[in-house]
Amino acid sequence: MAQSRPVTVSGARNAPPFLVDIPRRLLSIVPLAVLQPVLDRIASHVARARPRLFARLGPHTDKRYLIDPVDLPFVLVLIPNSARPFLKAYPRNDKVDYDAGIAGRFINLLTMIDASLDGDALFFTRDLRVVGDVEAVVALRNALDDCDGSIVDTITAAFGPLAGPAGLALSAVRRMTAGHRPM
Repeated sequence: MAQSRPVTVSGARNAPPFLVDIPRRLLSIVPLAVLQPVLDRIASHVARARPRLFARLGPHTDKRYLIDPVDLPFVLVLIPNSARPFLKAYPRNDKVDYDAGIAGRFINLLTMIDASLDGDALFFTRDLRVVGDVEAVVALRNALDDCDGSIVDTITAAFGPLAGPAGLALSAVRRMTAGHRPM
């Protein structure tokens, strides 16, 4: 049964305050129509580069995952089907149907995907909220955990010639958030 947004989550306690606001400020000026080709590229690149990630999801590959970075001006819907990967941004105030949802601050979601923060720890400190089909979220988390290397590095590689600068930005985020853990 599909759910609808909104999802709420408590504030981040594990990232420096100045860092938490940077993505929101930068992305608030980017129209979603400009962002969408980037998301399409990311989804197709990850599907090609990490087919086992999608296969590991089994019956959950056609589920609609709401990814709600609560401090950004939009939400994302992911359908991790390797044949037709789908990642789309929607305005925060739009009603979006989903099967499983995960919400948290952008930096927490990023570091969790990067495997530098434990999703269980974020969940139990209420820095992350899961709604809807919990089994699908657990399958996604397990698939990410089973991957060799960082999915964020795979995402960065999707930027082709801009992968270098994107990687430098990612390294800066990793350094700034190192040692910041949920309370």
